[in-house]
Amino acid sequence: MIQSMTGFAAASAETPRGRLSVELRSVNARFLDLQFRIADELRALEPALRELVAARISRGKLDCRVFLNQAAGATSGQLNSEALAQLRELASQVQKEMPHAAPLRVADVLRWPGVMSEAALDEAETRGLAVALCRRALDELVASRTREGAKLAAAVGERVAAMRRRLAEAAPLVPQSLAAYQAKLAERLREALGSADDDRVRAELAVFAAKVDVDEELTRLSAHFGEVERTLAEGGARSSAVGKRLDFIAQELNREANTLASKAASQEISDCALELKLLIEQMREQVQNIE
Repeated sequence: MIQSMTGFAAASAETPRGRLSVELRSVNARFLDLQFRIADELRALEPALRELVAARISRGKLDCRVFLNQAAGATSGQLNSEALAQLRELASQVQKEMPHAAPLRVADVLRWPGVMSEAALDEAETRGLAVALCRRALDELVASRTREGAKLAAAVGERVAAMRRRLAEAAPLVPQSLAAYQAKLAERLREALGSADDDRVRAELAVFAAKVDVDEELTRLSAHFGEVERTLAEGGARSSAVGKRLDFIAQELNREANTLASKAASQEISDCALELKLLIEQMREQVQNIE
């Protein structure tokens, strides 16, 4: 299936210490780039979560945030008597140096680092819960990326269909445009040569015809259209690098369109090449977001 590289998902659950949450955010990138932002007390969870994410996501920059929010009014943990004694001594010294300083409030004391000693987390239980939350978030993320991927695939398909129609309109004009330009060139050659040297004129026209022959470009463009459509139809069934493959084909399409423009023997063919380049660029903008 075609997947976008952009998405967001989150999952959370209550624990005795508060709400444990996992958030996943992904954007487009050339390769898989995993970034984890995890609280120090939960840092041991990273290897397991990294393995889970890498098994489901093959491309894109993905930020995984894992955090624990203590519920309002929760009183988990105990007062650290040693930290309280140190804080009391420090407060006494400050009062001696600054008699007019306001005394510490209870809220200030409770927020002081180390005053509240939290109960240790159950590592096995926390790991199991975090893994389950990460799986839920990944399911949601993949589903979101798949929905957007379907829209991107449809947009790319529409651009290819438009290019096929434009090429079908322009292809019949090629022989006529070439013949008209050859006739005009033959007239100019005869004027320049100052004689009706038909052999020389025919030789020059043959060289010109070889230089402006666009049959090869038209054939390759049509073949590339078919390859894009085949890749979209397979939807990554054979390879996960759908976006990279489509980006490569888009580059080849652009190269052929440039050659077509440089060989154009008429304004109609030149206009066709320019329209193709515009559609190819629109296609590449969508392809850049496909996994």
